[in-house]
Formats: sequence, C-alpha cells, structure tokens
Amino acid sequence: MTHYDLPKDYVASCGCTGKSTHYPTAALSHLAYGSTAAYGPSCGRCFNLTLLNTIYSDPQWYPNPTKSIVVKITDLCPGPGLCGATEGSPNSVGAYLNFDLAYPSTAIHEGWYPANISYYGYDDFGVWNISYQSISCSQWAGWKDKGALGSVPDQNPGVCCPAEPNATLTCPSYSEQYGDWPPDTTTSGSIPHLRAPQITLLSFSILFVMACNFTH
Repeated sequence: MTHYDLPKDYVASCGCTGKSTHYPTAALSHLAYGSTAAYGPSCGRCFNLTLLNTIYSDPQWYPNPTKSIVVKITDLCPGPGLCGATEGSPNSVGAYLNFDLAYPSTAIHEGWYPANISYYGYDDFGVWNISYQSISCSQWAGWKDKGALGSVPDQNPGVCCPAEPNATLTCPSYSEQYGDWPPDTTTSGSIPHLRAPQITLLSFSILFVMACNFTH
C-alpha cells in the first residue's frame, strides 16, 4: 500500500460524490480496478486494509500492534510503478495489486501510519505490505452519510460508483466498454458537482514515497 494526495471534495476517477473524500478512500491499481480510465468494476467497493510490515526499509519493520482501516475505492491508480502490474507480470515488489490510500487527509488522523523515527530517522515509510479483505460498505465510516454515497448526478455516462456494489449492481469497465451507459449509481444524497470531462493521471515514485498525482 502506498499513499497519495487527494483534495477534499474532489471527484476522482469513479465519479463518487465529492463528499466521499470526507471519509477514508483509496485508489486501486488498474489491473484490480478493472479499467485503465474512468470507472471500473472495483468502484464503490469497500475493503479492510491491515498494515503488516514496511517494504523498503532496512531492516523491514513489523509494528505491533498493527493498524487497520476501512476504505472505499473511489479512484484509479495507474501504472507504471507499484500500480503497474499486469496479468503476466507483478509490480516491482511482486504484488499484483496496490491500494493507494488518500493520505494525508482530514478523514484520517495525522500520524495514523506507524513511525519509528528514533531507529530509522524518518517517519514516512511510503510503501507497506498489507493484508486486505473485501467487506460490506456498511462498515465504512461514510455509510450513514447520504451525501458521501453514490456518484455525482451530472456526469453520466462518465461516472459509476455504487453505494454498495453487489452481484446485480457493479460498474462495467470503461476502458473495455467505452460508450456503454453505466448503471445509475446516484443516491438521494448526491449533490451536483461540475468536473472536467477528462482527467489525466500521472503516477510517479520517489525514495520511500509513492503517490498518484492528478492534473486536469
């Protein structure tokens, strides 16, 4: 897992409401996301992520106790780098998917990531090995906030973000089905939000830090 900057109230690739950023969210690498642009089958899904150990530090650190967080997938983390795995090739640390946590964020308290400055000399390890579990979005912190659920109502067919994805309500892959009209995933709490029709995403990595940045 890595982390990246996502502005508060920003409407990201899935088209989830801007208020979703008031709660923990994450981007997902394109192979697991299911699309290389806009929305994909993972949009709106919720996961419980648990930190296991640092990857690039020497030695690796296994904090005890561990920390977990429930996130909603609202964004795409494109390749290359840690989000660049393909069906035939894992990423640079041998994994086929990567969660990119929107952090720092008002939705996650400062200092959520464990640190050991006295030993390592820095407080941001950048990349973590994690375990993950797909769970009901009723366990997500934003579940009871209607304004944080669903997709923005003024951008169809360019958005798809179910409040609770299931077997009958899952987003198609935008990159595989370009032009298909996605299911209506707006909710009664969705608030109109204007957004540029196309977003260019740039992924880059620096030592111990991996982030996805966005420019219009």
